[in-house]
Amino acid sequence: MTNENNSLAEKKTPPIYPVKTKVQVSIIFFVILGIYLFSMFWTQKEMVGGFSGAFENMFTVMEKFFPPNFGVIGAIWGPLVETIQMAIIATTIAAILTVPLAVLAARNVTTFKPLYYTTRTVLNILRTIPDLVLAVIFVGLFGIGLFPGILALVVFSLGILAKLISETIEAVDMNPLEAMRASGGNVYQVIWYALVPQVLPQFTSLVLYVFEINIRASVVLGFVGAGGIGLILNQQLGFYNYPNAMMIIVLIFAVVIIIEYISTKLREALI
Repeated sequence: MTNENNSLAEKKTPPIYPVKTKVQVSIIFFVILGIYLFSMFWTQKEMVGGFSGAFENMFTVMEKFFPPNFGVIGAIWGPLVETIQMAIIATTIAAILTVPLAVLAARNVTTFKPLYYTTRTVLNILRTIPDLVLAVIFVGLFGIGLFPGILALVVFSLGILAKLISETIEAVDMNPLEAMRASGGNVYQVIWYALVPQVLPQFTSLVLYVFEINIRASVVLGFVGAGGIGLILNQQLGFYNYPNAMMIIVLIFAVVIIIEYISTKLREALI
């Protein structure tokens, strides 16, 4: 009798998701799958020779890149160091400028709504401009070199950092801030003694993360004249010196991996 009751109870157990939800999810899944299949078909249709021709061209091009020319290592160390310096300077300036902007863009700290919305709007505008577009603008204003690249990375980093850190500030525990205000602390004391200790580990982690992004971005910015190793790589590709270009790519890859490993270990130690 007990077994029969248990079996009846199992049969009457309602499903986790209602039938309507299952139908909606199934329809969405098949619609997305159809979009992917159509995109794959249309992309192959527009490609000369299709995917098979693309693979043949890929192997043909890769043969031109190998073996890398190790003789150019000594000549490209200078531009490579400049690229790293560009990322360091841009990240440092952006991290300093981010502090007031992130505080102004945090809803729980900036209670004056016009100032809050104005800061948010400015940061949204900064994030909508791609770093390559910024580099092209600054190269046109200041000429080819590291300075326009640094300016482009500063603006690019500022939009990312201020957004992420402002959201971190909005997620902090407000009790220490309220206690500081209740005890008569001014705005600067509340921020320094109640807000900064909660945000500092995440702030440092995000700055290191943006530094990793800037290392990669600074290479790409060199293609539009923003200096560094990217400018040399673009020149070598333009002259069809593929072995030299391959050696530059290998060095960039090694530097990025090393910096990312060090940054990851630092973030793990901080968090």
